[in-house]
Amino acid sequence: MKTENQNKNYTYILKCSDGSLYCGWTNDLEKRLSAHNAGTASKYTRTRRPVELIYFEEFQTKQEAMSREFRIKKLTRAEKLRLTEGFSQR
Repeated sequence: MKTENQNKNYTYILKCSDGSLYCGWTNDLEKRLSAHNAGTASKYTRTRRPVELIYFEEFQTKQEAMSREFRIKKLTRAEKLRLTEGFSQR
């Protein structure tokens, strides 16, 4: 059985097909991205597919990832785009 400290948690930013940005958190980045593109992850992205992962950060706990998501959502669009500059998927 996995404990929370063994799981990876992620805060991520997606670029939607209409150019808008979406921020969320998950403990399975690949599965969540697939769900967004299948239209089953969120109401917001369902009508804005396909989406592209443009940024993510990794955390040890769910609480850290959720806290970071909250802080990112308070940023302006320009600040979010600056955050994603030069990001390449690891």
